[in-house]
Amino acid sequence: MSAASCLLTEDQFLCSICLDVLTDPVTIPCGHNFCKSCITEHLETRTMSQCPKCKKPFSIKPELKVNTLLSEMAAQFRQSAQQEASSSSSEQQVSKPGEVPCDVCTGTKLKALKSCLVCLASYCHTHLEPHLTASRLQRHQLMDPVENLESWTCEKHDKLLELFCKNDQMCVCMLCSVTDHRTHDVVPLKEEYGGKKAELGKTEADIQQMIQKRRLKIEEIKQSVELSDKNADREIAEGVQVFSALKERVERSQAELNHTLKEKQRETQKQAEGFIKELQQEISELEKRSSEVEQLSRSEDHLHLLQNFTSLNAAPPTKDWTGVRVHPPSYEGTVVRAVKQLEETLREQMKKLVFNVELERVQQYEVDVTLDPDTAHPCLILSDDGKQVYCGNVKRDLPDNPERFSKCCGVLAKQSVSSGRFYYEVQVKGKTNWDLGVAKESINMEGKILLSPQNGYWTIWLRNENEYKALACPGVRLSLQSGPEKVGVFVDYEEGLVSFYDVDAAALIYSFTSCSFTEKLHLYFGPCPNDGGKNSAPLIISPVNHTDESNPQKFKRIKLNS
Repeated sequence: MSAASCLLTEDQFLCSICLDVLTDPVTIPCGHNFCKSCITEHLETRTMSQCPKCKKPFSIKPELKVNTLLSEMAAQFRQSAQQEASSSSSEQQVSKPGEVPCDVCTGTKLKALKSCLVCLASYCHTHLEPHLTASRLQRHQLMDPVENLESWTCEKHDKLLELFCKNDQMCVCMLCSVTDHRTHDVVPLKEEYGGKKAELGKTEADIQQMIQKRRLKIEEIKQSVELSDKNADREIAEGVQVFSALKERVERSQAELNHTLKEKQRETQKQAEGFIKELQQEISELEKRSSEVEQLSRSEDHLHLLQNFTSLNAAPPTKDWTGVRVHPPSYEGTVVRAVKQLEETLREQMKKLVFNVELERVQQYEVDVTLDPDTAHPCLILSDDGKQVYCGNVKRDLPDNPERFSKCCGVLAKQSVSSGRFYYEVQVKGKTNWDLGVAKESINMEGKILLSPQNGYWTIWLRNENEYKALACPGVRLSLQSGPEKVGVFVDYEEGLVSFYDVDAAALIYSFTSCSFTEKLHLYFGPCPNDGGKNSAPLIISPVNHTDESNPQKFKRIKLNS
């Protein structure tokens, strides 16, 4: 029996009415066990006989007989609990702040071991002893120590709040359940406690999930701020670079203007100094002759005066200075002309700097691109690594494939994109004709194809070595200062933007704007026919040569759909 009883728990010996260990247990027809006095009182206060636990009704009031086996087991369990309580009597502790003290102790309050819901008092081990030994007190309901025991009693009937009314969502006593709440759904407090605790567990889980979502949102916001800071720092650095270059150009222009003005000033000064030197030399000669004339005029020697008169009478060679003038250079308009020239220079330089910054910005979206041989026109020859394509002289005999260009001398890349931004570069050096751009997934690849946005193509081309055109509707002829040797292609799917750049010149060639992309985009390459060898150079997909390797964020590679 002791071996079996050790496997049993206190809950199995509790009466669901008084919530204490069973005393004189009886079993009613539905199989539930109660103290004989508890079930007797319960049945007497009900107009209809039913089990207080499962609510099963009985047509006739059941005959109550003590279950002797259960009575013995409950007695043994009670005795075991008393022995356990006695063995722990030496371990009593003084009540600490936050712990429930014994209500009976005088002087030093010991820590309460149990609270009695009938006596509405808490007891240490010593003062709990009567509740464990006295038969009258053994019927009292004990629980773990709690404060404010008055809140466990019904204010109206002064009875223990041992039931819960689901209709009114409140705790009630036994008398409340047969009076004010007679027709309501009333269950034992312990049963509702379990359900509410499970609800709290679910609520706690929901709250933790909400907390986790908000923590993730905080991280997302922090990452956005971090990205914003990086972008701002990048823009500041680029702004310093641009304005420093412009400032340097302004200072250089100012220095050039100052140098020009000073050169004119020096030339005028040099000319004036030359005139003055000549005049001073003539004055010196004239003063010498004046002295000789004066000396001769004073001579009383007739012969001497007459013999030297002829040589002195002849005037020395001198310059006619009547028409000689030093004309100050005209400075009017010099500054205006310099500013206009600076303005034109700055305009070109700003344009180049801005495009250079823009090109560096879009280069951060570089993608790894390889050509798809299954889409290539039979005349096209692809390199083994899928990075080069040119048109051969012989049309190869290839199996029919609805995804292969049949008439148009073109090929698609293996990669496609349906969101975000991407950029790649293609070398077109040495070619007289080519097509480049993107095409939507549903393009028609059979027969003759007209490259236009209406047909799903956003492209530019070169024809006859120097005729560049954006294939919009209508087409736009492009006036380029020089033919690009490497073309960069940038696409912003969400913004509906397709831009083409001259990589070496850092200049924008053309942009398709306000495009409406609703399906995947493929990268399109058209090396065009060989033209008797004149157009035999290949289109080459080139890696991007980044100019600022110090910013790793700029050069993350984007993986496209393959």
